[in-house]
Amino acid sequence: MKDHPEIELLMGNEAIGRALIEAGCQIAAAYPGTPSTEILQAVADRRGEAPEPLHIEWSVNEKIAFEVALAAAYTGKRSAVVMKQVG
Repeated sequence: MKDHPEIELLMGNEAIGRALIEAGCQIAAAYPGTPSTEILQAVADRRGEAPEPLHIEWSVNEKIAFEVALAAAYTGKRSAVVMKQVG
């Protein structure tokens, strides 16, 4: 991250993606759909700013995405799962 952050105008989904990077998320999983597509894409776009190596995964469904993030959390990794609002 920058030592002297500048003001940056972001949409809500982009802000969530940036927050995941700044929080040190190491595993991010999702199933494509709104808003998960935009959030995970924002994480992928900022992958180079991550303080730790970052694994990003499009899963085959929401259940698998949840299980990937849960397994990572069990091993001590900071993880996130992003789901559709009706998924």
